[in-house]
Amino acid sequence: MRSFAECGLIVAMQKLNKHPAAGRGCSVINCGMALSASANSRVTAMDEERMREIFEFTARTLATKRPVPFGALIVNTRTGERLMRATNAVLRESDPSAHGETRTVRLACKKLKRPSLAGFTMYSTCEPCPMCMANALWARLDRVVFGATIEDANRFVQQIHISAKEVARRSDMPCVVDGPVLRDLCNTLFTHPNMQKAFRTWSSSRNKAGKS
Repeated sequence: MRSFAECGLIVAMQKLNKHPAAGRGCSVINCGMALSASANSRVTAMDEERMREIFEFTARTLATKRPVPFGALIVNTRTGERLMRATNAVLRESDPSAHGETRTVRLACKKLKRPSLAGFTMYSTCEPCPMCMANALWARLDRVVFGATIEDANRFVQQIHISAKEVARRSDMPCVVDGPVLRDLCNTLFTHPNMQKAFRTWSSSRNKAGKS
């Protein structure tokens, strides 16, 4: 199985993280999103393996009282070694910012005892919302790979309709965004009967809050 280094991603991203552009230069866009036609060619067998790993980790919540379809995994970009993984905990922690991606970034930074995750890649079962993608950019992640899309998630829950790639394109911080990867598999997290039951509870809670 090829490593991330052999895929040609790590060298470009490490150079960008070491020498950030002075302004909104086109080099940031070129390294991140401009070559959309080649996006699929960047996705490797290792990407699918890592996405399957976070899918399986997130799927464990479906057997609990608080199932969630959102999970994220952060790995070393060069070696693929796992650094941290976590799932959405908004209800459990009563924190609207406790999305799977932001929690994983927080825990990873605490583990490394530094605010930068340059040299690392994040895999998410769903495309990061603008808050989560912005957080990934501020953390200086090399790359973000997602499974289901914002449009997929919006079939079941409310979303902010700005793509992760658009957020990255407008940023001074370079970050490659690839996806969807194993989209159909990740969508099963949303369609699972236990998750569907939980979604109905979420909707009920929002309606009650709106009337209070």
